Amino acid sequence: MRSLAVLFFTLVLGLASADHKSYDGYQVLTIKADADKMDTLIQWQEMGIDFWDKLNTIGRPMRVMVPPTLSDEFSAFLVKNEINYELTIPNVEVAFEAERQVNMQRRARAVLVRSISPRATADFSYYWQHTEINTYLRQLATEYPNLITVDVAGTSTEGREILVVRISNTNFDGTKPKIFIDAGIHAREWIAPMSALNLIHELVEHSTEYADLFSCDWIIIPSVNPDGYQYTHTSDRMWRKTRSVNQGSTCRGVDGNRNYGYRWGYAGVSTNPCSDIFLGREPFSEPEVRAVVNELQKDAAGIRLYLSFHSYGNWLLYPWGYDSVLHDNSEELDLVGTIVANSIFQTYGRQYTVGNSAILLYPAAGASDDYAADALNLGLSYTVELTGGGSGGFDLPPAQIGQITTEIFHGVRSFAQYVSANFS
Repeated sequence: MRSLAVLFFTLVLGLASADHKSYDGYQVLTIKADADKMDTLIQWQEMGIDFWDKLNTIGRPMRVMVPPTLSDEFSAFLVKNEINYELTIPNVEVAFEAERQVNMQRRARAVLVRSISPRATADFSYYWQHTEINTYLRQLATEYPNLITVDVAGTSTEGREILVVRISNTNFDGTKPKIFIDAGIHAREWIAPMSALNLIHELVEHSTEYADLFSCDWIIIPSVNPDGYQYTHTSDRMWRKTRSVNQGSTCRGVDGNRNYGYRWGYAGVSTNPCSDIFLGREPFSEPEVRAVVNELQKDAAGIRLYLSFHSYGNWLLYPWGYDSVLHDNSEELDLVGTIVANSIFQTYGRQYTVGNSAILLYPAAGASDDYAADALNLGLSYTVELTGGGSGGFDLPPAQIGQITTEIFHGVRSFAQYVSANFS
């Protein structure tokens, strides 16, 4: 027993030793602005204000992270423009350190349990790191070879494997519609990979309980941006982009969700490599984006639904995102989104807003849902902005992972039921 206790504390100390970028003195404000004030707010995105919530046109409150160097200037701007705000997180580093400590302790406990019982069930009480994700997926493929296969979709800039999971009880025989899901293109959105992993867990390890879901075949990439994701765990919690090297700049990375080829560069992007919404030197420049595209193209004929998991904001968004132009299938997109939003609401009472992304938010070109809708001529393509935020950091505390992943599982189940009923 003493040796197990030593192992536990060794794990905690080892996990705590990483050198993280400090956000000491950074604050999070919650601001509420009328639509006519949004254009004046957008300029601050390039100046260093980090919009945790999406800029939106419907008056939703938005949480923004303000560096200490801009605190006085930004506050004065808000007062001058009569934009209401309140202090939500007084010191971001304190919130992040608390998140790290809880996550490390829960992870160490899970590692300890697995060392005692290697067949212990998946533990969704903490945010997994990339190696844990890939290890779990390969373990499932070994234990459930008749349900799941795992392949390498591509390799990241820093050499990490991007795994794609295929789940079917009929070996993808072509008789069923396919659903394609990816998650984690934005590194700091930790709840997105966890939600994809929980979906895989339920499909594979509880396949008899959710037999209705096997009226569809599933293709899932749960961790699209492994370099960025791992970097958020070890170095900079708020890193968003990939980790590619930008020639001629000391700033690294590209916003993968501005790097897809459809209407690339049209709107809502930056050509500044230091920006969090840098579009890249050319379309599909990022190996992570190419990995998703290659897998989409492999199964293009049978895919009937595309979902990309992000956080945060409780949005179900559909094309087109490059401009305020409705997709030809907008009525069905809205109908299905509303069905799913109702299903999510019935789980824990959380309300999702459904609509066109450029109209509800602001135009952003080069996104994956626009690409999938165009390249695959796909009628059902969505970006799912999961729940996050609060007073404890960017993502909700680890204790709430189970609730978020459960409600989105039921939402995806409603998506699948619609696809099965209409495309089988």
